Amino acid sequence: MPKTLRRSGGYPDRARSYVLRQAAFAVVALASFIALSLPARPAAAAPPGLSVTSRSGDSGGVAGHPQAVTPAQRRAVLDYWSPQRIAALTQPTSDNQPRSGPDGAPWTGSDTLSRTVGRLFFTDHGEDASCTATVVDSANRSTVVTAAHCVNSTNLLGEDNRWTDNVMFVPGYRDGRAPYGRFTGRLGVADATWLSNDQIDSLTYDAYDQAFVVLNTDSRGHRVQDAVGAAQRIGLDRPGAGQVYEFGYPRAASDPAREGLPEYTGARLAFCTGTAREYPGSPDFPEPRGQWGNACVMGGGSSGGPRFAGFDPATGLGTVVGDNTQSGFFTGAGEACGYDDPACTRHLVGPQFTSAVTGPLYRAAARHTG
Repeated sequence: MPKTLRRSGGYPDRARSYVLRQAAFAVVALASFIALSLPARPAAAAPPGLSVTSRSGDSGGVAGHPQAVTPAQRRAVLDYWSPQRIAALTQPTSDNQPRSGPDGAPWTGSDTLSRTVGRLFFTDHGEDASCTATVVDSANRSTVVTAAHCVNSTNLLGEDNRWTDNVMFVPGYRDGRAPYGRFTGRLGVADATWLSNDQIDSLTYDAYDQAFVVLNTDSRGHRVQDAVGAAQRIGLDRPGAGQVYEFGYPRAASDPAREGLPEYTGARLAFCTGTAREYPGSPDFPEPRGQWGNACVMGGGSSGGPRFAGFDPATGLGTVVGDNTQSGFFTGAGEACGYDDPACTRHLVGPQFTSAVTGPLYRAAARHTG
């Protein structure tokens, strides 16, 4: 099924890879990764911002990868993301008339929300790309949550696993501006199971498409949570069904009538809201339990964006219960269907956060102080 991000931010179809299946099951070398070796169960005292209601699932352990650690490395990342390079990741605007709905609209609400959600820039296998990430309440006040494929990925054959380079987070990004500063990544944190992702076996890997990035301070020495003055909570093992809000910086829209509007070019923050459904996948590519999302036209670039439960549009605060990772399609009766069926409605889905998978990742990131 189409991922919301695969290099260029288009809508590649995983089903097209049948002929590449054997190549995609290549064994990935993991010797260069740093294992943090934390237990896959909640700590006795949860860090700030973590809400656990039950425990379920399984985890392969926590893996971390250093990003820009030294002052020289941090400066190199900031220099790399020149205005011209960032502009190259912004799609052209169109003559389409403004159009909004619950399945996609520009965010014009609370500034608090805008400050905590930002654009995550990085280089993946030599190609520049962007996702979405969210500032979450943490002990180090320097942690954002995103999708694992925005932090660690293979090529389209499911080979050559690499951690992304030149990681930089810009909270409140809008029209090329960084109103709250620019923050380079210091440490990427993902589940070790994700490192063997082969781009084909959705049932095994898609539950692990979630990650955290620990950020360096900005040029003034401010941590991101202090610079934006707010943070969102994370909720684990929450029910997936119910009203949710999803946010992102998409560089495309699945609705041609909205393609090229500012909120679908990567320039501005967009959102969707509605009742979440659990996506089971297709007979050829079944999904694990816990892939939830609502009807949404946000495309590539919205990966890693937050899915909120209990979100208050007035305050801009809620509980992040999952992240955006891919498309799921449903009939009007709520049955899963194919992406090429015009009678189906596209949903933006991703894993629901759990104490077994998300908890260890969050604790590893939240405790990291460099």
